[in-house]
Amino acid sequence: MLCKLKNIYNMVNSNKKSWSACWTRTSSSTLLLLMIPLVVISGFVSVLGPKSSNWVSMSNFTKWNSSSLTSSSSSAAAEGDLLKGISVLSTPNDDHNGVLGLRSNLVVLDNKNNVEEAITTSAYESPLNQSSSSSSPLTINIEADDLSPSSHQEHQNTTKEEIITSNSDESGGEIVVSLGININESDHEIPPIIRARRQRVYTKLERLEGSLIRARSVISEAKIGNQTQDSQYTPDGPMYWNPKAFHRSYLEMEKQFKVFVYEEGEPPLFHNGPCKSIYSMEGNFIHELEMNSQFRTKDPQKAHVFFLPFSVTMLVRYVYVRDSHDFSPIRQTVIDYVNVVSSKYPFWNRSLGADHFMLSCHDWGPEASSSVPNLRKNSIRVLCNANTSEGFNPTKDVSFPEINLLTGLTDGFLGGPSASKRPILAFFAGGLHGPIRPILLEHWENKDEDMKIHQYLPKGVSYYDMLRKSKYCICPSGYEVASPRIVEAIYTGCVPVLISDHYVPPFSDVLNWKSFSVEVPVSEIRNLKKILMSISPRQYIRMQRRVVKVRKHFEVNSPPKRFDVFHMILHSVWLRRLNIRVRDDL
Repeated sequence: MLCKLKNIYNMVNSNKKSWSACWTRTSSSTLLLLMIPLVVISGFVSVLGPKSSNWVSMSNFTKWNSSSLTSSSSSAAAEGDLLKGISVLSTPNDDHNGVLGLRSNLVVLDNKNNVEEAITTSAYESPLNQSSSSSSPLTINIEADDLSPSSHQEHQNTTKEEIITSNSDESGGEIVVSLGININESDHEIPPIIRARRQRVYTKLERLEGSLIRARSVISEAKIGNQTQDSQYTPDGPMYWNPKAFHRSYLEMEKQFKVFVYEEGEPPLFHNGPCKSIYSMEGNFIHELEMNSQFRTKDPQKAHVFFLPFSVTMLVRYVYVRDSHDFSPIRQTVIDYVNVVSSKYPFWNRSLGADHFMLSCHDWGPEASSSVPNLRKNSIRVLCNANTSEGFNPTKDVSFPEINLLTGLTDGFLGGPSASKRPILAFFAGGLHGPIRPILLEHWENKDEDMKIHQYLPKGVSYYDMLRKSKYCICPSGYEVASPRIVEAIYTGCVPVLISDHYVPPFSDVLNWKSFSVEVPVSEIRNLKKILMSISPRQYIRMQRRVVKVRKHFEVNSPPKRFDVFHMILHSVWLRRLNIRVRDDL
C-alpha cells in the first residue's frame, strides 16, 4: 500500500514541477516527503476504517450498516413474536396495513447478526440507489485532481505545516483526502487532492431485493393512481379492498415473481399429491407449479421464494400408522427433508426459512409444520386450516380454499340462476362434524320452512340443485375451520354464510369478504334467520352479483388461467415475500 501511494505521489509530482522544485529548496522538504505516505495511510485508516473487527484492511470488503435502517429500527415498536428470536416491528407510517392492505410488517432478516430491522418509507428506495453505507462490498478508486490557486485564496499566508483533511458527502459517494501543505502562494502552487470513490458491487440477492422494493413502490403509488387497463380482466368493485393496488401487484407478480422448487425427494411423499378428493388442492398446486414455466425457475439465485414440495396428505397416507396416534413418523420425515435442503443449499439458513413456503390442505398441515420450529414460526405456510387459535398468523401465513374435486374437474359445478330465481332462504346439509354443526341442527333442522337445514338430504334431492335454488348457503366449520362448502356456494352463485370462530377466509388480504358473504358468530346461530332476513333484497342482489364476479378467483383450471385459484395462491405468497427483506451478510 505504501509503494502504491508513493507512486501516486510521484505521478502527481511529475506534473507539478514548480511545486516540487520549491519543495526541495527547504531544509525540511526531505523529511516531509518521507512523512507524506505515512500520513496518507493514517488518514485513510481514520476516515474509512471502522473501529470494529469487521474491518481487516482497505483491500478487504467492508460490511456497512445502513443509517436509514438503523434509525428506523430504533424507533420501531415491538408488536409480538413473528420470527423466532426476533421482534415484530411496527409497520411503515404511511401504510399501516403493509403492502396492499396486508396486515403485516416490513422486516429485514439479518442472518449474520440474527436481528431484524424495520424498513420505513424512507428506505423504500432501491438498494441500487442507496448510499454506500448499505451492506455490500466496495472498491476504492483513487484519482488526483488539481486545484487552481484562485480557488483557494484561504490558503494564502498560512504556516508551512502538513495537514491531512478528509470530507465525505452525506450519501457516502466519495471521500476526499487533501495532501495539503498550506504555504504562501508566491512560493507554491496549491497541492493536489486524492479522491477515493466508493463503487458498490451488488450481490444477486441485493439486486433481487432492489426489484422488490421498486415493486412495493409502484404498488403503493397505484392505490391512489389511475386504474391500469387489462384486456382480459380489470379488478373493480367493493369485493376488493383496493382493486387498483391489487391489479398492479398482480401485474408485478406476473412480471418478475420466481419460485424455486427443491428437486430433492421422491413420489409419492414429495412432488405429488391428491387431485380427486377434499384435499385436491394439494396435488393440483404441486403439479401445476412444477409444470409451470412462467413462475418456476431452475436457478435458485433468481428465486424470490423456495417451495418445499411435500404433501401432508401423502405423509398421512403412507407414513402415518393408522390409529396409532403417533405423529412422530410424519414429524421426522419433515425434519429430515428440511435438513437435506438446508445442508445442500444455503438459502434456508440465509433467511431462517422466511422466504420458504409449504402448502397443505390436510387438517394436520399446521401440526406437520411444527416439526421444524423455523418452518412454523418463520416460513410462509399456505394452509386450508387457517385457524388463528391454533397458530395461523395472517401476517405471514396464507389461507387458501378447500375445494372438493371428486373428479378432478369443475365441470358441471359452475353457474346458477340469478338472485330473483332462488326461492329458498338458506340451505345446509352435512354430518355432525365438530362442535358447531350440532348447534346449527339443534336450532334449525326441520324447524322452519325457509331454512332448509338437514343432516341428510331426502332421497332424490340433489345437493347441487339445492345450492342453486338457495339465496344463502350455510357454511359451518367441522372439526377444522375450513369447509369446501364455501367454494361450492361461490361456484353456484349462492351467498356463503360463514359460521366459524378464528377462521381467516381465503385471499382475505385482497378480497373484502363482507361485501359478498355473511359472517355469523357461533353465539348467534339461534338468530340466524333474523340476521338473514335483516338483509334488504337490494343488498342481497348486490352481494349475489359480487359472488359471481369473484368466482374466477376460486376456479380450478388446467392449465391455469390468469386470476384463477392457482394464481391467487401464488399472489398471496408474493405479497408475503414483499413484506420481508432478506439480507445476506455471510
